[in-house]
Amino acid sequence: MTVVEADGHYVQPFAVKNLNIYSGETYSVLVKTDQDPSKNYWMGLNVVGRKPDTPTGLAIFNYHPNDPQRYPKTPIPIGPLWNDKDYRMAQSLAIKARKGYIHPPPLTSDRQIILLNTQNFINGYRRWSLNNVSLDLPHVPYLIALKKNLKQAFHQTPPPDTYGYENYDIYKVQDNTNATSSNAIYRLKFNSTVDIILQNANTMILNNSETHPWHLHGHDFWVLGYGKGKFNPKNDPKKYNLVDPIMKNTVPLHPYGWTALRFKADNPGVWAFHCHVEAHFYMGMGVAFEEGVEKVGELPSSIMGCVGSKRFQNP
Repeated sequence: MTVVEADGHYVQPFAVKNLNIYSGETYSVLVKTDQDPSKNYWMGLNVVGRKPDTPTGLAIFNYHPNDPQRYPKTPIPIGPLWNDKDYRMAQSLAIKARKGYIHPPPLTSDRQIILLNTQNFINGYRRWSLNNVSLDLPHVPYLIALKKNLKQAFHQTPPPDTYGYENYDIYKVQDNTNATSSNAIYRLKFNSTVDIILQNANTMILNNSETHPWHLHGHDFWVLGYGKGKFNPKNDPKKYNLVDPIMKNTVPLHPYGWTALRFKADNPGVWAFHCHVEAHFYMGMGVAFEEGVEKVGELPSSIMGCVGSKRFQNP
């Protein structure tokens, strides 16, 4: 397969036998039909990131007019190992914007937010947290709360922009006993350029760090780089790809690694940024960004009705 597009943007074409598609991502590939047309061929789908307990998913690549249900005589494709992190990292690094279709990123940013991804126990329940804060969405939607000045609808103290990375061991099962739940949001200056660094760490299981596909609502972002181990705020930004980074809306965070992205806070509203594994988002792996809410027009009364916003409904 030749990969030619990702999340709506042309990529510099590159050939693969296997393509990693993380939850929320989209790709376009080209396949040259130059094999024996009297045969059918297997396509396989495998799980990565967690050890699978299901068999390989199968489809048939059919050359018409062959019977599409005629099984190929070749062996079923096995695919890469589920825990081959280096292979998956290499494929992520290979995705660049196509020449002639490059949208140059801003060369500097106005704000840097480093999000440490961990697992924690909060009130007896296992949760995912960013900088020891697990997202617990409020009953009143953020946009309504902000436009109607319902300050009691969510916590007003913003989450932290970073964590104590100097002394934090990402390879250790940490207690993280000070983890909390919050529905607070990050307030971004409108039209500012923001860098987000996602930092992966160990879960509550020994020698375990999972893959997380992170998705940003309302924006495309530049993928500036990936790295293994702990992100170094002084040295690693010097390695950012500012020449031909791909723009995407979903990006993987690899085990025991980091992912850096940059976006313009130029879309008025409140936007979720979260792991696209639904259970992980439900368990708190997400944040919310507010930008330029004052530029959003009057909200229709038809969307009111949740808890504190009921009084704004028309009779």
